[in-house]
Amino acid sequence: MPSFSHFLDVLIDTKDVFLKAMILTLELTVVSILIGIVIGLFFALMKISKIKVLELISDVYVFLVRGTPLIVQIFILYFGLSGIFLIPDFWAASLALALHNGAYISEILRGTIQGVDKGQMEAGRSLGMTKVLTLRRIILPQAFRRALPPLGNQFIIGLKDSSLAAFISMNELFNVATTLGSNNFDEMTYLLIVAVYYLVLVALLTFIVNRLEKKLAISDR
Repeated sequence: MPSFSHFLDVLIDTKDVFLKAMILTLELTVVSILIGIVIGLFFALMKISKIKVLELISDVYVFLVRGTPLIVQIFILYFGLSGIFLIPDFWAASLALALHNGAYISEILRGTIQGVDKGQMEAGRSLGMTKVLTLRRIILPQAFRRALPPLGNQFIIGLKDSSLAAFISMNELFNVATTLGSNNFDEMTYLLIVAVYYLVLVALLTFIVNRLEKKLAISDR
């Protein structure tokens, strides 16, 4: 184990390269989660559509994603698509993470949508709204509000999962840490440093999610 003074010296000396990697990690996480929410909502609506074919497609998607490791999905997307057309590392990792997160988000949203009182749909229809309009204006806002805590957890999981982008040579936090550690024969110090950066990011995301939850709770009163 490195001494505290050595750890602190390396932490300060490498702050520029790690801050750059941290920004890339955040960009990768935010983009993949935003796309994942769109994918998740799409498949959640397919699941609750009561159309058997659409339900089956949603079930197969969730089963395949949840049943295979994320690193395998990243490799399939990266090396598979690169055989057809050139795809940048960032978008290969982002799309793989988005498809992976989308499966879990679809289950979260499906549960919260179905958890909204059925009387809400009936009330919207009685006011002359179409089913789609009622879903968009009444059901989905309530569902997303209820889904915020588990979505926040998925956001944090997505942040940590982004470390797997190192395996396609993206210079995010984990890749930078392992590269510097190997070059300096000091792996443990750099692994401890990257752990600190991940803890800071998780603390920041947790704070943002908690603030949103409190804000939405106040608006419900």
